[in-house]
Amino acid sequence: MNIGDRIQHLRKSKGISQEELADKIGVSRQAVSKWESEQSVPDVERIILLSDYFDTTTDFLLKGIEPKRKLEKKWSAAVFSIVGTILNGIGLVASIIVWLERQMTYAIGLGLIIMLIGTGIFLTGQLIDTKDKTKAKLFFILPNIWILPLIPLSCCFNIFDGLFGGFRGLLAPIPLLGNSFITFGLCWLIYITICTTINILILKRTRGKSF
Repeated sequence: MNIGDRIQHLRKSKGISQEELADKIGVSRQAVSKWESEQSVPDVERIILLSDYFDTTTDFLLKGIEPKRKLEKKWSAAVFSIVGTILNGIGLVASIIVWLERQMTYAIGLGLIIMLIGTGIFLTGQLIDTKDKTKAKLFFILPNIWILPLIPLSCCFNIFDGLFGGFRGLLAPIPLLGNSFITFGLCWLIYITICTTINILILKRTRGKSF
């Protein structure tokens, strides 16, 4: 395939006539006809115009070297962050629902396993997409600061309240009201304070930064 054949192929692929192509690049229809029949060759300026119009390279027009296709960005780290956050939320809700219905310790394991998968999906996105990973990390951390610590903190609270509050400490994904309203309220206060403080610090740190 010579340069004339390539021009003709690109023109027909675009579904335009010789006259339409001539109008686009500022030459006569006869000039395009001569190019395609190899009676003449377009000059450098026209080669550049043709490459821009057909969205190809000058190397392809002149030498037939196929342009390297740009890899389409099929996956974004932000998508992995969203999916991971949704899974983590599902894990927390599922753990609470199972506990309220069955009051079995495996509810904690169920929630943590789902959260582990969700966090793993987020980390996968960080490895796959390096361009948007900083913004995706921010989108993941802000909501998950509230999701991920609740089960571990609740377990610690329930064990602590069981040891010092006089009731049998149960492992549960949410704080249980034992003998002490003070420790129950303290658990929620610590949780809200820690999550809010971390979110504020992160937002202050990232304020004014472009991603």
